[in-house]
Amino acid sequence: MAVQGFVAIVGGKFKQLLGIQTSQGAADAGKLIAADDTGKLDPSFLPAGIGANQVVATASEALSPGDFINLYSNAGALAMRKADNSNGREAWGFVESAVANGAPGTAKRLNVTNAARSGLTAGAEYWLGTAGGVVSAALDAADVANANKVSQYLGRAKSETELVTVEYSPVIL
Repeated sequence: MAVQGFVAIVGGKFKQLLGIQTSQGAADAGKLIAADDTGKLDPSFLPAGIGANQVVATASEALSPGDFINLYSNAGALAMRKADNSNGREAWGFVESAVANGAPGTAKRLNVTNAARSGLTAGAEYWLGTAGGVVSAALDAADVANANKVSQYLGRAKSETELVTVEYSPVIL
């Protein structure tokens, strides 16, 4: 999409100026901003600490779109793997696209919609399951088979493919 421009008088002459779609910082002070091809602003325009709540980490196993992930230190480097209620791997966020084992990938933090799920029931609540998945019922804390498992509420389904996530602290049963 072409960036829209405007006409201004610069140095006593008419000149067409175009909005910028990315910022180089102070060098772009005073310039007009233009939305990108998706109709959104590039994160480079936002102050430090403001923007998409996401992280890039190396996957230590293959991840599929919609998988909930756990962040951890892998030999001192930030890594991600599938979150899993059976082995203490609480959910930190999720991936929107596939990430190969050993490759870097972007994970979104909870408190946004995970739109890469399937088989959900609109209006139903979901908790962390195994292998990056979800379950539709909380683990029973009284069941001794659930000892040391993670009970983590993840949110409510908006549709068959969208889970509006929330960030609740996980509970180790």
